[in-house]
Amino acid sequence: MRNTAAKRPKLGLFYLDHVLQFFARSNFKKWPDRIEIVTYHWKGDEERFIKEVKKKGIDFLIGNVPATAYHTFLEIQKQLPHVSFIPSLESQFCNRSKENVTRFCWQNNLPTPETHIFSDHQEGIEYLKKCSYPRIIKRSYGPSNYGGYYVHKVESAKEAESLVQEKRYSPVYVQECIELEADIRVMLIGHQPVCAFWRRPRNGEWRTNTSQGGSMDYQDVPKSVLDLAIRSSQVSGAEYWGVDIAVSKGRYAILECATAFAAFPYIRDWIGGYLSWKLSNGEIPAPRIPLYNWEELGKIDPRLLRTMRDINFGYPMPNSGG
Repeated sequence: MRNTAAKRPKLGLFYLDHVLQFFARSNFKKWPDRIEIVTYHWKGDEERFIKEVKKKGIDFLIGNVPATAYHTFLEIQKQLPHVSFIPSLESQFCNRSKENVTRFCWQNNLPTPETHIFSDHQEGIEYLKKCSYPRIIKRSYGPSNYGGYYVHKVESAKEAESLVQEKRYSPVYVQECIELEADIRVMLIGHQPVCAFWRRPRNGEWRTNTSQGGSMDYQDVPKSVLDLAIRSSQVSGAEYWGVDIAVSKGRYAILECATAFAAFPYIRDWIGGYLSWKLSNGEIPAPRIPLYNWEELGKIDPRLLRTMRDINFGYPMPNSGG
């Protein structure tokens, strides 16, 4: 038997204190070699972290960087030129803030709600005095809207100015108020959709978040929505990607997109399997993940679905993880 271990790169998972861990070694169960773990301890820990990565001989560091550490890791990356981050730090641009999500969509000609961003607080207030209503005002920090609690619908200039003065969100981030029928979350691995579901608001509510009473279902996600999600994933260059797409009167608009997103355990397993295939140059078989698999999995009780592992669909694909 040929010895391929020397040809495989050394993988490392990186964690940060006080930040939820997206991956564990168990998500890479087919990887035959030891996977290292390194932890960043925040301010002043850069030099020690860099030394540990070098000492362990890590070639690929796998994990998401939180918004508050993004610029720090850009500097760390400069000191580790022979280490590749997965996802790449460039593809994590949208993780940094909501204005980055908007700019990402602008730069890549992706549909997104009409948005105005004001770094100058007073300029934002002046805009709110003359724009039409209703409007949506968001806290622009990271890709998540924290269950909708930092997303506000305002009906008048007076209400908007009062909110901005009270919350002091910076920048002032204002979007058109779409008549939202629903939104669709799509998760992709290797630029291929692996899960997609509708999120629908309850009667009388404009937010679709399940924490706000919204409902979920997995049936009949339009191919045009999946195509938009694929296009956003491709231009991001991310190995794994999540995107929320608003649906309103036949119009689609990207609300959020990032490499950092909530994922069921079996999806983290699929990501680990895909990366194992990719980083082993095909030595390790890729997981087979059929398109629209979620329509069947979505019939499972969500309480069970959130704990399930080791879901597979038979034989591995011979070429890619799609």
